[in-house]
Formats: sequence, structure tokens, C-alpha cells
Amino acid sequence: MLSRHLHRAGLRAWHMQCLSLGSVGLCIGLWIRAKTVDQDERGNAERRALFVGLWPPTIWLIADSLERAP
Repeated sequence: MLSRHLHRAGLRAWHMQCLSLGSVGLCIGLWIRAKTVDQDERGNAERRALFVGLWPPTIWLIADSLERAP
């Protein structure tokens, strides 16, 4: 249902796949940045990187559903 609306709005599977790969890069960038902050802020920075690391599979599955949309 949602994938049909996204498809009608002009969003295509390759848009979401690029976004998914971009979020992998963002996660890696945040993880590297977490190693540069002091010990007090490191836990929060690592949690932020892990949270962003959860996005790629979800976004990729949305891309798969957009590919199958009529």
C-alpha cells in the first residue's frame, strides 16, 4: 500500500538503494568520528552510529517493495 503511494509520488527503487548505501557511509563516518571525541561523549556518539547502522536494511527493503510495485 505504502509502496504504491511512494511509486506514484516518483520515488524509484534505485533512489532508495542509493540512500541505503549512503546511510552505510554515514554510519561508518559517525563511527570514525566517535573515536575522536573524548571518553565522556564517546558512548553517545557510538550509539548514534549504531542507530544509523540500523537504517540500511530497512531502506533496502523499501526499495525491494518499490521494485515490485505496479
